[in-house]
This record gives sequence, C-alpha cells and structure tokens, in this order.
Amino acid sequence: MNPLSQLWHLFLALRPRQWAKNLLLYLAFFFTLGDHVADDFSGELSLFGWATLGFVAFSLLSGVTYIINDYFDLEEDRLHPKKQNRPMASGRLHHKIALAGAAALAAIGLALSFFINADFGYVAIVYLALTVSYSIWLKDIVIVDVMAVAGGFVLRAAAGALAIDVPISPWLYIMTSLGALLISFGKRRNEMATLETSGETHRPVLKEYSVALLDQFVAVVAPATLVAYALYTFTAENLPENDAMMLTIPFVMFGIFRYLYLIHKKNLGGSPEEIFLTDTPLIINILGWFITAAAILAATR
Repeated sequence: MNPLSQLWHLFLALRPRQWAKNLLLYLAFFFTLGDHVADDFSGELSLFGWATLGFVAFSLLSGVTYIINDYFDLEEDRLHPKKQNRPMASGRLHHKIALAGAAALAAIGLALSFFINADFGYVAIVYLALTVSYSIWLKDIVIVDVMAVAGGFVLRAAAGALAIDVPISPWLYIMTSLGALLISFGKRRNEMATLETSGETHRPVLKEYSVALLDQFVAVVAPATLVAYALYTFTAENLPENDAMMLTIPFVMFGIFRYLYLIHKKNLGGSPEEIFLTDTPLIINILGWFITAAAILAATR
C-alpha cells in the first residue's frame, strides 16, 4: 500500500464537501455581529477566530463519523451505484488505516473542542456520540433516523453560539431543526424514488417509508419552517426593533420552494450538499439573503 495514496484517500473519506454543513457554526456569530462586548474590529476578528476553530473541530469530528458510517455500511455501499466509489467501498483505502485515522482525528477534534471552552467540548462529545450512534443503530429506526440527523444540525448551531460565548436563542433550535428535517425527508424521498426496491438493501429503514408518506412529512415541515422563520424576524430579541429583518422572508420562501422543486422535478434530494454548492439560482438566493440580512443588521447597530 502506498502511504501517500492511503493518506489521500483517508482525506477523501472525511468527505470534505460535506464540511459545508459545519458553516452553521458561524450562524450565531453572524446574527450577533456588531453587538458584542468588543468595541473594535480586532474584537470581532477574535470572535471570528473562535468560530473558525469550532468549524475546524466539527469538520474533523464529522469526518470521523463519515469514516465510521462507511465502515459499518461497507457491504451495502459496494452494491450502491454511486457509493461503491467511496474510498473504503472501492478498496482504495484499507479499513484498518481508516479506523486508526478516525481514532486519531477524534482525539484531535475533541482536544481542540475543549481548548475552545468546556461547554463547547461537552457539545462536541454529544455530537460525536449522536452521530456514531446513528451510524451503528439509530439509522435503522424509522423517523428517529431523520430526527437524529436534525439533532446533529442543532448541535452544530448551538456549538457556534458556545464558541463565541453568546446566549443560545430558542429560535436557533427551532429553525435549524425544521430546516434539517426538511432536507433529511427530501433525501429519504430521493432514495425511495430513485433506488426503488433496491433502496431497502442499501438502507433497510426505507422499507418503513413510502414516497407518499415522505411527501406528507415534507408538506408538514416545509410550511412550518417558513412560518417559524417569519415569526423569528419580528419576535427575536437580538434583531432590529423596526422589523426590517422581515425583508429577508422572500429569500427563505424562494429557497424552500426551489428546494422542493429540485427534489420533486429534478430528483436531486439525494445529495443536499450538491444542491447548495451547484444550483445557481439557490446560490444567488443565499447570497441575496446574506447581503440583505447583513445590511439590515449593520444599519441598526
């Protein structure tokens, strides 16, 4: 085995494209920008640095869980049309090297987490325990599997607030969990629609779902997500009192509608990260939301 080749495929097994999910750790920093105790740019830069350390820690830990997940799904992935090309499933990465690398990276990720602060470290432990439990057990329990995925997103958002030592808004939990549920149900729907009966071989829990049932779940979660965000824009304590944040609602509305269009008409829900990184209208919409929200926050602080 070529050591350099093994290191490269170990890196690929961490699924760096999936690290975009950890950008949620910057959410608390963004919404409190200009509202911190620090009065100058250097103070904001320091807080950004702590948020970035948190991003790195969670990227390492999430990468560890992907390796563990691939190890337990090794045989199923070899039968999957796309996942058979993953480093371990394809045989390019030896599973012993992958597990040894995962153990080392878990130790580094947790050490970095506790370096940030103790509360962040405890959340990192819970996140690692949840995601490992998902890979081993929870992914086979109907509905719980999707809720466990959503829980991972909520823990990311909460960790971002702890990294910069700001209060965790209840809205952070509500919107993150609803958004994650929407994406997760969309992913399950794509697996049901595209893999058909072979999907149960790849993911046994799919036999408990149906496309019609998942469409009902999406029909419940999608409007709940939009309503929750709308309420957040004019009730959250840390937002401008003039309710100007309501101007960002159309961006969220378009984003939800665009995502539903992509999963129903284009069958792209199987790889949510691909949607958010490659769909031009969605990327422009996200940038529009970011610019508008930043302008509103800057104008009122």
